[in-house]
Amino acid sequence: MIKQSLAALFVVLLQLLCPAWSQPFPNYHADFVDIEEKDTDLKWWQTGAFYQIYPRSFKDSNGDGVGDLNGIAAQLPYLKEIGITATWLSPIFTSPMADFGYDIANFTEIAPIFGTMEDFEKLMKVAKEQDIKIILDFVPNHSSDECEWFRRSAAGDPEYKDFYVWHPGHVENGNRRPPSNWISVFRGSAWQWHEGRQEYYLHQFVKKQPDLNYRNPKVREAMNNVLRFWLAKGVAGFRIDAVPHVFEIAPDAQNQYRDEPRNDWDNDPEDYGYLQHIYTVDQPETIDLVYSWRAVLDAFQRDNGGDERILMAETYSPINIVMRYYGNETAEGAQLPFNFLLISEISNSSNAHAYEDTIQKWLQHMPKGRTANWVLGNHDKPRVGSRLGTDRVDMLNMLTSTLPGASVTYQGEELGMTNVWISWKDTVDPSACNTNPSIYENFSRDPERTPFQWSDAQDAGFSNASKTWLPIAQNYKQVNVELEQQKPLSHLNVFKQLWKLRRQSRTLQRGDTQVKALSDTVLAVKRSLEHESTLLTLMNIYDGVETINLQQTFKDLPAQLRVLLITERSQVKVGDLINSTSLQLQPKDSLILEATSSYYGYATNGELRSLPALGVYLWLAQVALYLSSR
Repeated sequence: MIKQSLAALFVVLLQLLCPAWSQPFPNYHADFVDIEEKDTDLKWWQTGAFYQIYPRSFKDSNGDGVGDLNGIAAQLPYLKEIGITATWLSPIFTSPMADFGYDIANFTEIAPIFGTMEDFEKLMKVAKEQDIKIILDFVPNHSSDECEWFRRSAAGDPEYKDFYVWHPGHVENGNRRPPSNWISVFRGSAWQWHEGRQEYYLHQFVKKQPDLNYRNPKVREAMNNVLRFWLAKGVAGFRIDAVPHVFEIAPDAQNQYRDEPRNDWDNDPEDYGYLQHIYTVDQPETIDLVYSWRAVLDAFQRDNGGDERILMAETYSPINIVMRYYGNETAEGAQLPFNFLLISEISNSSNAHAYEDTIQKWLQHMPKGRTANWVLGNHDKPRVGSRLGTDRVDMLNMLTSTLPGASVTYQGEELGMTNVWISWKDTVDPSACNTNPSIYENFSRDPERTPFQWSDAQDAGFSNASKTWLPIAQNYKQVNVELEQQKPLSHLNVFKQLWKLRRQSRTLQRGDTQVKALSDTVLAVKRSLEHESTLLTLMNIYDGVETINLQQTFKDLPAQLRVLLITERSQVKVGDLINSTSLQLQPKDSLILEATSSYYGYATNGELRSLPALGVYLWLAQVALYLSSR
């Protein structure tokens, strides 16, 4: 009996001492937090894993060498497997394919090369079964010159006469010239003479893509109806293409357009960079137009219910302009204006301080209450593996999946696919075809658009055609889904583990964020949330072995951290405990570490409370000891 009493006294003393012992540990907060406040549901898109599909190159189901809707539907289980929330499809609408779908002849029809409306409806059904949302590409700046609207506008039909931007131009010395010096993104004049109408029309892209006139209310309503049509088909939202271009400056009182000033650094008068585009992009009306599209989506939701429909806006504009796309005090805008900073500001030579500055640039400019997003690649930019190195693929996927907000992955980046060299003969991108064999590689987007690599079978498992629309990468036998599924630390499996962790971790979904360059070579991202484990992402950007002391930067970390996730470059194993004051990173290594909470959370009377975990266990031991003595 005496032994039992002494044991009980010892347990009580330990229990009293536990809070003092626990103080240095992270994640303890003495204040009580209201459960309802803490557990407010996040909207589906706020921590979403978005995945861009370039339909021509994803999966060919009928053997014509071009990907299609049935191919996408068949592979949606793959997206589910790797943790994707929603997939954005590049244009699938009726088009003569002068710009591979971005020249739309009918905004509410499916291009036959991709399938039928029935195929699209089947895709939507499969997506619902897989719990994957479908985002469509909305291309508002222009249509195809084969669009019925343009044909009627060119013919002078009163209903469509002003659907596009027309101007008679100027006659000097008997020669007619364009209305202004504006240059197309795809080289040469942005004005094209139309013999039928005897006027020029504006095309900021290829000449088969005439710009719509958003100063005409009928155009606005026509495009609003396009949004409503696809919303009624069940899509979860839209990625808005080339948003900054939708408005150009209005003509002056004499119906004349102003010339844009020159850039001194570009001496090629055909090149887009030759001019400063102060009259053809980022006009003030553009922001309000995006707000009006958001209003269309919100009205549809009010009338039809369901999850929030979203807008994702493509803009490479200056950061202060991009932030206005989110909305203002009186109007909501795009939920996710694309954050391209990791594409435009990070290069092979960028050190950890550059990464920190780039990430902080978005977070510090972002209006309060908005959601960040991180884009590593797309169909217009060189692949991550080619731009920043295949040995950085895992660390960059680790970075974007552990930063706050949503992440957008371009198809194949989860595998480490790289750009494919395309000869002049095989080049099909109009951006390159409008140049010449000596410079086309500087303009071509074909290298990042090659077919997806599913297996080491014929055509990388993409197709069984005798020829695919673009050549298959030569390394497809070494880089493909089937092979990488079998390797525990392949790019694909690291990607899957990252998004599994993201779905499970409240800290990654809701936590505070600290981004710090620990040196020129090592970047750290700390995510913390009260009553939850603190997570730390570490990236060694360069080729040397680095030893770091985490407590010099993060004072509240414990002496040891547990390894949660590694790559094939890591020498530690998942579950290892490592010293936070002397941690070694291998060249191009990246890790996710966990500092576990020493406190146990419990709920009572609507409050979330914390107790020292050791104290809880000792209290239970005391109760058991008491019961055993009776």
